[in-house]
Amino acid sequence: MQVDWKPYAAGLAAEATHPGSQWWEALNATPRHVFVPRWYTADAGGWTCVDGLADERAWVEAAFTDATLVTRVGAVHADDVPGGHLVTGRPTSSSTLPGLVVSMLEHARVVPGNRVLDLATGSGYSAALACHLLGDELVTTLDIDPYLTEAAAERLDLVGHRPQVITGDAAGTLPGSYDRIVSMVSVPRIPASWLQALRPGGRLVTTVAGTGLIITAGKTPDGGAVGQVAWDRAAFMATRAGHDYPALLDDVFTTAMTDDGEVGISLFPVLDVMRAWEVWSMLTLAAPGIEHRTGTDDDGSRMTWMLHADGSWSRARTKPGEHTATVHQGGPRRLYDLLDDIRRRWLERGELPVYGAKVTITPDGETTLSRDGWTATF
Repeated sequence: MQVDWKPYAAGLAAEATHPGSQWWEALNATPRHVFVPRWYTADAGGWTCVDGLADERAWVEAAFTDATLVTRVGAVHADDVPGGHLVTGRPTSSSTLPGLVVSMLEHARVVPGNRVLDLATGSGYSAALACHLLGDELVTTLDIDPYLTEAAAERLDLVGHRPQVITGDAAGTLPGSYDRIVSMVSVPRIPASWLQALRPGGRLVTTVAGTGLIITAGKTPDGGAVGQVAWDRAAFMATRAGHDYPALLDDVFTTAMTDDGEVGISLFPVLDVMRAWEVWSMLTLAAPGIEHRTGTDDDGSRMTWMLHADGSWSRARTKPGEHTATVHQGGPRRLYDLLDDIRRRWLERGELPVYGAKVTITPDGETTLSRDGWTATF
């Protein structure tokens, strides 16, 4: 490579952390571009592959920006297509923005001497940072995708790191035991295998699928764990069993677009739920699996749809200049009523109880969040 990447790495370290952080040197010393030679950028038609070797300066500039780089869309990894190639689908793997990687490691309270399990290897960059601080022998990284683990192992080797790299299911039996389990993939429920693999006094950190919640918890003598939802937020791709995620709910969306259903008025204007992290998280805990879509009608009205695999749906419209919404709902549950209940609580109390909630995890992974008289169990 003709372009000197080290000044770019220094810029990334300054953006993602600070000189007093134990991760400062790791960010300065780790060549992120090695882990992401190709990536996708989003455009109106889908995802276009960018080949770093075609423009080395653009490559290092992208790699050392504190941003997530999508590396896999559907079943197609960017390594497998030429630059300029267009792919449609949903992202299924990425190199997470370095600032968030460091934040997750900090939430886990990783310190030298810890044996760490890095879940969701992805590009291998997070494992490289951990190796720099801890030493290769104390780092294990795992991913369900054999191509990802193979490519990551090769790229880790290129930069001088040789942690244990394993292909496996994060929800299945884990190899070994660990002081820290750091998940860069979100889970619908804490797997019991994590608690079994966590050493006495160990700590885990993960995000809950479909929310912006970071759960941090320390192992308890009974084999469970207790902790807190961090006063922070993050969202990762969810665990998957196959090469891609299940298909979107297009059939339910067709119904939601055309049926009248049950009609009512909401006192609140249309909300882009996934931009309102507390509301989105609370709604997911109340009804996991909701798919959200938004849009603008020809007359400028703001539109939102909520869809669920059980056939429940809602459609809401706020016309220009108005501050209420006309709501249509159908199926076995009234999804928009759930949303309005949450928004009403938000306005009445000035906050929602999810962030800062106490976390209690049983040995089999059942997790309860509780705060100010509110509880949610999953």
